[in-house]
Amino acid sequence: MSALLTDLYELTMAQAYYARGMTRPAVLELAARRLPPDWNFLICAGIGRVVEFARSLRFTDEDLAYLASLPQFEPWFVERLRDFRFSGEIRAVPEGTAVFPPAPLLQVAAPLPEAQILETFALNQISFATLIASKAARAVIAAEGRPVVEFGGRRAHGTDALLLAARSAYIAGFAATSSVEAGRRYGIPVTGTMGHSYVMAHDDEASAFAGFAEQYPGATLLVDTYEIEDGLRNVIALARERGSGAAGAVRIDSGEFGFEARRARLMLDEAGLADVRIIASGGLTEERIAELVGEGAPIDAFAAGTSIVTSRSAPSLDTAYKLVEYDGRDRAKRSAGKASLPGRKDLRRLREGGMPVEDQLARFGTSAPAGAESLLQRQSEAEGIEAIRERAAREIGALPAGLRSLTEAAEPYPVRIAEELLAGVD
Repeated sequence: MSALLTDLYELTMAQAYYARGMTRPAVLELAARRLPPDWNFLICAGIGRVVEFARSLRFTDEDLAYLASLPQFEPWFVERLRDFRFSGEIRAVPEGTAVFPPAPLLQVAAPLPEAQILETFALNQISFATLIASKAARAVIAAEGRPVVEFGGRRAHGTDALLLAARSAYIAGFAATSSVEAGRRYGIPVTGTMGHSYVMAHDDEASAFAGFAEQYPGATLLVDTYEIEDGLRNVIALARERGSGAAGAVRIDSGEFGFEARRARLMLDEAGLADVRIIASGGLTEERIAELVGEGAPIDAFAAGTSIVTSRSAPSLDTAYKLVEYDGRDRAKRSAGKASLPGRKDLRRLREGGMPVEDQLARFGTSAPAGAESLLQRQSEAEGIEAIRERAAREIGALPAGLRSLTEAAEPYPVRIAEELLAGVD
């Protein structure tokens, strides 16, 4: 990862810090200011990439040559960056943990220039990954145990977003991804069916199904290229000719999903194909999935793409990376609507029977209540994806019913802020 994945002003500030000898210890924290409308929690993600970036941060000869070509940078600063290494400490909420604003997700303690340079990369990675993991978690909740797979790579905002979205969705409980590279890179199960172009490339739908089933027995056949009812008849005819194992599932990608799924289930069952599953895809949101489940549509699995990987209903998180302490003194921003809490913090969670009941933001180093869990933990290396996924499943499963709702909870999750943090800068 390039050291130049930062904004210009991070480096101009770093040069000014070095020029003025401002290299004393600093603490900067990344937090979400608020939840998107109708959301009740976030699933923290993206921490591992920030840890990797910080530990491997190096300015190459090529990087330095480019910086030297810019008018803002003096030769002594460019040369100083040659030996730049991150020497600080990173604490963060473990990926897969449910979090609630304004609690910090990431805390960086390091000499001021080192902590500053991480800002852009940290915000980019954690904000996006947390956004998508949280959006995907809502879809998992809506599906009520039915598998949901991620099909959104073709409409993600670039290939890096494609991969991060696939990873975040899997962390949140999605069963698989259609992205081959995400599967290779992260060890996520990959899945896929067929495209409409495969059907259209044949002279008729029946021969398309026959050819695909011959190559991939038990495959999922896409029945809505033309008329869904005709597509289902062709699946049934194929099963009668080659046996019930010829098709494992049918996928419906358009139309009124509830009606089409009921018709498909009736036709398949009457043909003795009760084991053939029904998969729905095409513009599905978590709200639509919840509606289909609620009305009892006989859909066995969902494939969700665009609405998840772009988080279309909430395309960004309002996050900030702010200085909270420098040289042993509290610092805070006071801008209207964007004020930050001063001081290095500890984030503590109280649980009852495994269920989170309250978070507490306290000054770092102060005593914690009995049984409180400290969520800001020292990070040294990236955690395995399966451990993160298991944590997310526990966290989502432990949320109170009101917070698992797809609409704003009547009682938001309580985050208590210690009085000494509210008192302002000393």
